[in-house]
Amino acid sequence: METQRPIVAFLYDFDKTLCTTDMQDYAFIPSLGMTPKEFWAEANGFGRGNRIDGILAYMYTMIREAEKRNRPFTREDLVEKGRSIVLFPGVEDWFRRINAFGEAQGVQVEHYIISSGLREIIEGSSISGEFKEIYASEFYYDETGRPVWPKLAVNFTAKTQFVYRINKGVLDVSDDKTLNDSMPDDSKRVPFTNMVYMGDGLSDVPCMKMMRAYGGQAIAVYQESNRMGVEDLLAKGRVDFIFPADYSEDTALDLTVKNIIRKMSIVDRLWEENVQQLRSIGGDVLPDQVGLF
Repeated sequence: METQRPIVAFLYDFDKTLCTTDMQDYAFIPSLGMTPKEFWAEANGFGRGNRIDGILAYMYTMIREAEKRNRPFTREDLVEKGRSIVLFPGVEDWFRRINAFGEAQGVQVEHYIISSGLREIIEGSSISGEFKEIYASEFYYDETGRPVWPKLAVNFTAKTQFVYRINKGVLDVSDDKTLNDSMPDDSKRVPFTNMVYMGDGLSDVPCMKMMRAYGGQAIAVYQESNRMGVEDLLAKGRVDFIFPADYSEDTALDLTVKNIIRKMSIVDRLWEENVQQLRSIGGDVLPDQVGLF
């Protein structure tokens, strides 16, 4: 029977990680007749003034400002606005290239989004079909298509929940029981050591710290506008690598990610060889015996 290939999972923030700015800035906010600066000042001020979580505050502000200006606000409209998203260089064919490299190394590569932005807008982007799952904030819509409640709100610390979901293979956000059930490390679908988290700043630190604590890899990408902040993350040991936000082939980011995949593939092969040898002599396969890899 053919052995299933090890899985390597890439977990991405979206705004300023795969695209150049906040996803609402491209089409939604201009449709309100507001500038991004005006909208975010309004949303953040509303949140602080009422002690509301920042993600819930911006979602409410989207609804309120659209109603105030009598602008269309449906799921379909938000998806359509996602078509205006501008991606960083190389992102369009990044997934095809990384998947092919992983296959050549004997691993199965999967891609996930963990974003505080809106799932609806992400689904309108040209790369939405590349992800096994998109974890992002989302509205619940009534029978008329009107947003009436937050279906999911992904703030910065809540992002870590989805890392655990990917680790255990419990991808359904409504399934909390299975997520919280005890599960032996060797039965988890994607080991933390086979994960790479890619983000752009402080909002990604909780997930980046998880990666570094559990043996995965954390990468921060930057534009010139946030370069100093990203360099500070590296200096403080919060990320493993930093790179300009250019995903093109043969860039430093591309080459390092391929080296990470190569390393993960080798580690998995060594682990399997160790397991087979232990089994051949009738030994028990214990976590600490394979933990060296």
